[in-house]
Amino acid sequence: MKGIEFVYKQIQNNERTLICIEGPCASGKTTFSNILHELFSLTIFHMDDYFLQPFQRVPERLEEIGGNVDYERVKKEIFDPWSKQENIVYQRYNCQTLKLEEPIHVPYKDIMVIEGSYSCHPYFKEFDTRKIWIDLDSEEQINRLEKRSKNLLERFIKEWIPKENAYFKKYDIKSTCDVII
Repeated sequence: MKGIEFVYKQIQNNERTLICIEGPCASGKTTFSNILHELFSLTIFHMDDYFLQPFQRVPERLEEIGGNVDYERVKKEIFDPWSKQENIVYQRYNCQTLKLEEPIHVPYKDIMVIEGSYSCHPYFKEFDTRKIWIDLDSEEQINRLEKRSKNLLERFIKEWIPKENAYFKKYDIKSTCDVII
């Protein structure tokens, strides 16, 4: 309820707000953002649509803490137009085809949401955002990942979770958030 109340307050105060929902994989960021969409008809963008394309997966980028998402494209397609109160045109990255999908046109709204790990990346620090952290303990995280993606569990454990944790630690992401759930 704390997160919903926080978002509701932004709406009631008629504040122009870009809300970033951050936290470990399997913590419930997508589920929470879907609830916000249902309750308040908010537009939701997903960081999972911004995985690196094959040409970006160079050793220097993959070694960069927080560099395993295309944060430059997120800024260009979402943050920049939103800050100028312009409509947004973005493309989802399809991990199966390894290509960007057809452009999606989204009308500007005063309040929009970006959910997913790396949505609070310091690369976006110039933008005035509100941040929500959704937490869970590591045991519950593994249980959820096993139920959700059993065939990818080992990759989560060996690759993706350590990358996220290094990013969270280096930039102290949790402490930058306005609300912790």
